[in-house]
Amino acid sequence: MTVNAPAAPTTTELLGHPVGSHPPATRKPGPRPERGSSPREGQRVRPLTRRQIEDHLQELGDLYAETSGGGPWAWNQARGDFLRRLAADVRRPGFELLIAETTTLTGCAYGFPVRGDGPWWEGFDGYLPGRLLRLAASGRLFVISGIHVPSRVRRQNQDRAWNLARRLQKRLLTDHGAAVAVTLVNRSDHRNVEALRSWGWRYIEGDTPRTAPLGPFRVLVLET
Repeated sequence: MTVNAPAAPTTTELLGHPVGSHPPATRKPGPRPERGSSPREGQRVRPLTRRQIEDHLQELGDLYAETSGGGPWAWNQARGDFLRRLAADVRRPGFELLIAETTTLTGCAYGFPVRGDGPWWEGFDGYLPGRLLRLAASGRLFVISGIHVPSRVRRQNQDRAWNLARRLQKRLLTDHGAAVAVTLVNRSDHRNVEALRSWGWRYIEGDTPRTAPLGPFRVLVLET
């Protein structure tokens, strides 16, 4: 999983006044605006149908390559691996892919709802507590397979509700009436774990990595 909210810092200046003139009346300061402009103003989020996903594979592959963090030498392999994983996920019942766009594609997130059985278990065996298994049985558990957005989303306004990654993950859960999302991250991928945690995700076994089960992956959860 990889993880544009352009920041436009606002500043205020104190203006001087001529000698002997009366200073302007003091006004009670109002609420200060949030730093950075909301991506709601310029980035539209919408789902793609399966046919539209096929039509946008080139753009989706390019987006992944550009946001995956590897150098150009790794783009072709990373891009190919991503498209193969996406092709497998698209076939899952209930699969949804959201894109964010202005005049170009700026981000995407995708995943699928799960039930108490089925092939979605791969990689999650032994990680999910009974509470989440019961949610899966009731259809209120959702797997988010990927969130791919420009790197500024990792560094700026991570806690804002309008942060692009937060908007995408919330929309996926809302569209499917899910209570909890889960995702699988490589244990050594500290960059993505840090980004996910800045967007509200937490370790499945608590807020510490020390008690994590052994294995190559970590499971993180996000609650609505």
